[in-house]
Amino acid sequence: MKALVYVSFKKTVLDPQGQTIRKALVGMGHHSIAEVRQGKVFEIDLAPGTERKQAEAEIRQIANDVLANPVIEEYRVEIVD
Repeated sequence: MKALVYVSFKKTVLDPQGQTIRKALVGMGHHSIAEVRQGKVFEIDLAPGTERKQAEAEIRQIANDVLANPVIEEYRVEIVD
């Protein structure tokens, strides 16, 4: 089993790297791009036999305490087999 944690800035937080990427894309002729938000993805392998419910709770705690800054970032946890 594997956990994926997606971390990105909250919509209310300025994303200067995303803005730079959008400007570059528009400069390359991709005029339909209105906004780009960049983020991070953490791929975490879980030990064999770990229960899904326990894994999700543990990964949510790790995401909140370590992987994301909840003041300016939001995260989403996905458990995959």
